[in-house]
Amino acid sequence: MKPAPFSYERPRDLGAALSMLAAGSGAAKIIAGGQSLGPMLNLRLVQPELIVDISGLGELKRAEISGSELVLGALVTHADIEDGRTADVTRGAMRAVAANIAYRAVRNRGTIGGSLSHADPAADWVSALAALGARVTLRSLRGSRTLAVEAFVVGALESALQAGEIVEAIHVPQRSIMAQWGYAKSCRKTGEFAHAIGAVLIDPASASGRVVIGAIDRAPLVLADAAELFGGRIAADYKQRFDANFADRLLVQAGIDDAAQRHIHVSVLKRAVLEATA
Repeated sequence: MKPAPFSYERPRDLGAALSMLAAGSGAAKIIAGGQSLGPMLNLRLVQPELIVDISGLGELKRAEISGSELVLGALVTHADIEDGRTADVTRGAMRAVAANIAYRAVRNRGTIGGSLSHADPAADWVSALAALGARVTLRSLRGSRTLAVEAFVVGALESALQAGEIVEAIHVPQRSIMAQWGYAKSCRKTGEFAHAIGAVLIDPASASGRVVIGAIDRAPLVLADAAELFGGRIAADYKQRFDANFADRLLVQAGIDDAAQRHIHVSVLKRAVLEATA
């Protein structure tokens, strides 16, 4: 199947792109790497009147450290992160996530901003960035606003983007020297969509932790204070204190009735916990 007819524009700068989106009155779609939007166009799951190609906007390709965080423009590709062309304040966490996204051809073109905007529950950045405590800046002609990633992704394939808005940048906080990171996912075969994701950022020294259960049919489950998942406290022995029953109850509360699906999610999360390293 081929896309329904649409108009195409390639703006010269971000201001022009935002003007085109505003004039489109919700009937325009942005394309950058095209790894998510392309298949949806071909399947006619979306039928925009206008495609705005932002792939040439240098303003959205920045990668710089600002204070204690890394600021990545929306057009930074997965391969940019994988290959170390961007600074890394997560001590290898983001680089490892990027290296295991789909296939190299996808990573060469797919962008971090596009992945977040698509809000696919199975997308790696949706879960990984939430666990890392990242924020996303949105820009429109009205101005800009910044949201936590877990507030930006509000449902399956549903984000907080409003008409005329674009993801401008992602802000990733520096990972503390004591924090331990674990990330695991389950795929039927390498390169395919995940059907379970677990991500953990645990700091036993400060008794704090963030845990994410992703690749569920809704926004990821984000525990900004994960103590209850470890018997009520996070300490050096947190791996031994992981409470699988508590994780299962969280999934039940999220509406996942299938016990087999819950078992897979809990098993993947436990693997992320056990694999967490400094």
